[in-house]
Amino acid sequence: MATERSATVTWNGDLMSGTGEIDEVPSGAFGPLQVTWSSRAEESNGKTSPEELLAAAHATCFAMALSHGLAQGGHAPESVHTSATVTFVPGTGVTKSALTVTGTEPGVSEDEFRAAAENAKENCPVSKALAGVEKTVEARLA
Repeated sequence: MATERSATVTWNGDLMSGTGEIDEVPSGAFGPLQVTWSSRAEESNGKTSPEELLAAAHATCFAMALSHGLAQGGHAPESVHTSATVTFVPGTGVTKSALTVTGTEPGVSEDEFRAAAENAKENCPVSKALAGVEKTVEARLA
């Protein structure tokens, strides 16, 4: 079964001096969130950016895929702590997403954990949506 998710955004003014707001998401999980060009290309100053939201989406999707892959291999993790850093270059776009994960998983070797992390990096749905963007993963056991 396919699912659809949505968000509503309002932008006022031109790109460089305008302001925007992620008005809402139907789940109610977040919003409103302020967005500006400077929060995207310079300092965040308490505002978000599409890349920050993309980093959150990538870290979440990756963590879910890694947990699933480990569980399918007979090693359901106690926890995985994941961060993602998305690189945005003005005029070029998103160029990289760097994942870092630390897992707590008794019974799995460091090599097995790294292999599962590489697989999740390549195959989680957000990674696939980022086709053409460099993706890296640094994985270690706690």
